[in-house]
Amino acid sequence: MFEPFKIGNHAVGEGRPCIIVAEVAQAHDGSLGMAHAYIDAAAAAGANAVKFQTHIAAAESTAGEPWRVKFSMQDASRYDYWKRMEFTKEQWHGLKHHADERGLIFLSSPFSLEAVQLLVEVGVPAWKIPSGETANTPMLDRVIATGWPVILSTGMSPLREIDSAVNRVKAGGAALIVLQCTTAYPCPPEKVGLNMIGLFRARYSCAVGLSDHSGTIYPGLASAAFGIQFLEVHLVLSREMFGPDVPASITPADLRQLVEGIRFIEKMTASPVDKEAMARDAGELRLAFTKSVVARCDLPAGAVLDEDVLTIKKPGSGIPAARLPEIVGRRLKRPVTADTLISEDDLE
Repeated sequence: MFEPFKIGNHAVGEGRPCIIVAEVAQAHDGSLGMAHAYIDAAAAAGANAVKFQTHIAAAESTAGEPWRVKFSMQDASRYDYWKRMEFTKEQWHGLKHHADERGLIFLSSPFSLEAVQLLVEVGVPAWKIPSGETANTPMLDRVIATGWPVILSTGMSPLREIDSAVNRVKAGGAALIVLQCTTAYPCPPEKVGLNMIGLFRARYSCAVGLSDHSGTIYPGLASAAFGIQFLEVHLVLSREMFGPDVPASITPADLRQLVEGIRFIEKMTASPVDKEAMARDAGELRLAFTKSVVARCDLPAGAVLDEDVLTIKKPGSGIPAARLPEIVGRRLKRPVTADTLISEDDLE
């Protein structure tokens, strides 16, 4: 168990609704207008938060950084790509303001100490630490010092490295969410690792969640049944768009369905049922759907009932089907017409 806390106006705690985050990452491809369009798309789909990545090329990369995948037709190097992904401080303020207007939590992952400082000035309610920065202790110390919650991705880290980062955050007094994450784009189902959600919850006694790169809604739906507090999925306006994260992303229509599904699952898991009460409440339906003992043919008064002259049919308002064996051998005290429910008043 952990002490509840807030990210923005959203409570994080056991039994509280999962915070669903639309991760834009680099899907805006350096276009400020496109970045704003993603905020509107995330809000319209029902997400709770929108997340970006704050890259400052000169602060995070060298000219020799290799491509993960050589996808860009306009950037000569990975460094050039990060440079093209940069926004100014004023532009970041504009994105934050837009998210606030749409009722979204505004988050962005920093990839350098300079990016941390920029986001301090812009204003974020929590820190999302990407998988590649989990072992970056200078950055962790800087974000912990703000006192804001830390959301820790774990896609590239062994347990000992996660242990170290978790201990560092807890020692600094910051609230914590640990996310299961697999660094694969897209992530196949056999590598999603839902088993780690329970392990993290037990090992760290903190809020837990999933950072999903499957490009589908299925891991998010499944993880909701595990009672996660935080879900991050990559968003792309269309699967025909350009960018390295498109195969690992879902569309706004997918996101809307994911949000609806998670809220449905949360209501189910929070609402245990009492079968006795359910049976009582189903009284009228029970009569309509269950069956009774019925005469197969016209029967005169005095007829002794055997299985050949009896059958079982709806509705269930007569002698219940389960009592058929005890009706066999009894005598009618009055005539009964074919296809009529037999009642106790008909029997001697």
